[in-house]
Amino acid sequence: MINTRVRSFTFSGIEAIPVWVEVQIANGLPAFLIVGLPDKAVGEARERVRAALTSMGLALPPKRILVNLVPADLLKEGSHFDLPIALAVLAAMEILPIEELGRYAVLGELSLDGRLNRVAGVISASMMAATMKLGLICPAVQGVEALYGGTRDILAAPDLTALLNHFRGRQLLTTPDFPLPKEQPLVGPDMADVKGMEVARRALEIAAAGGHSLLMSGPPGSGKSMLAARLPGLLPNLTPEESLAVTRIYSAAGLVAEGGPIQRPPFREPHHSASQPALVGGGVRAKPGEISLAHRGVLFLDELPEFSRQALESLRQPLETGQTTIARAAAHVTYPARFQLVAAMNPCRCGYLGDASRECRKAPRCGEDYLGRLSGPLLDRIDLWVSVQPLSPLDMMVAPAGESSRTIATRVLSARLRQHLRGQDVRNSEAAPDGFELDAGAKGVLAEAARKLRLSARGFTRLLRVARTIADLDGSDGIQAAHVAEAVGFRHRSYAGG
Repeated sequence: MINTRVRSFTFSGIEAIPVWVEVQIANGLPAFLIVGLPDKAVGEARERVRAALTSMGLALPPKRILVNLVPADLLKEGSHFDLPIALAVLAAMEILPIEELGRYAVLGELSLDGRLNRVAGVISASMMAATMKLGLICPAVQGVEALYGGTRDILAAPDLTALLNHFRGRQLLTTPDFPLPKEQPLVGPDMADVKGMEVARRALEIAAAGGHSLLMSGPPGSGKSMLAARLPGLLPNLTPEESLAVTRIYSAAGLVAEGGPIQRPPFREPHHSASQPALVGGGVRAKPGEISLAHRGVLFLDELPEFSRQALESLRQPLETGQTTIARAAAHVTYPARFQLVAAMNPCRCGYLGDASRECRKAPRCGEDYLGRLSGPLLDRIDLWVSVQPLSPLDMMVAPAGESSRTIATRVLSARLRQHLRGQDVRNSEAAPDGFELDAGAKGVLAEAARKLRLSARGFTRLLRVARTIADLDGSDGIQAAHVAEAVGFRHRSYAGG
């Protein structure tokens, strides 16, 4: 009877949890069993392992092969257990030296011919391996991805044969090198294409500078989606810490592309038919949802009232806490979700409320019913509300081009630097307003606005944060009356207090 074991990981959210893959080969009726609470993908690993070994000219011994995943009471999900099971079986067959394998943690999916395929969670696995002072064995296409997690002893193999030859001294697999850093250029449409719409352009700049949530309302074709598409071009690059956090989430979702970590803020725009699990995360394996994929970036929801009520209400807690927790019977899975919500909507279902020549016969009741799909608590979490009115074709022909995205992005970056110099590790949209400086005039305007708009405590705080961002764009150390007045102008009167 021969026993071997190899280190691997299972995942809870973006966290890697160490798992032992134990293999025992004993006399008895031929069998290949996997125990330790495996899911269907893990259970199918025995067939992939068997086929991969056959393609190498190896055959499993006609004995009882038992694979145990420790701890046994923890659910094991994913095809990344293929490679550690295969290596542990080869070690039990005395083909590989178990002493050498003990220096590494392993993950990878096997093809039937022994090639190694991409798996999710390599960055998190690399971070945990570095903490455990272990190297990492992973597919060759993810060798560079593994470097971002901190491990430097990496064996990135194209197939199972290459690993076998490496440990038997016939081939040398070297640690991949960091690629030369490539700055990800600003892509997307330019704000210079937007003519007129000065109020909406200003709201977009404020939202970019402070990371504030924004809701644009206007008739069809007025330019709401066009403006939202230009927001990514106003945002500065992610900091190294933010880049690692975002790339780690995409790694957990299996969405990391070759070419380096994510440097630009993500921009996600799910369709309004998206379900609650699609937005906040969930499914069979509790994968990250759109709000987590938009971490440190923008989540754009077009046709906001058309989303299901359940999906929209599920955004309320993440907007406050910056994370989402998926509750399961066996465990709770938490993903980061510090996103900037930008939304667009028509004023009513037909879209032409206020246009006497085009609105339906149900006006203005249709507008009230349409907006009633959005709850007060959700609207109270919207920092900026702007009405976008379309330009006539004649106005579009004669209106001058607006400022370019590059010019506005320079002001946005300057405002972000002012936030950083105040000692904040967060943007204004997340900052505690206790340290904000207000002059006497600003305090008076703020008190009057709170009384007339009947602001909730949340609404009051968010109004103050927007005023702080306007002051940053103005280059002012303190918040002045004009800054508060402009912030009040972007607070929708009917929903100021939630």
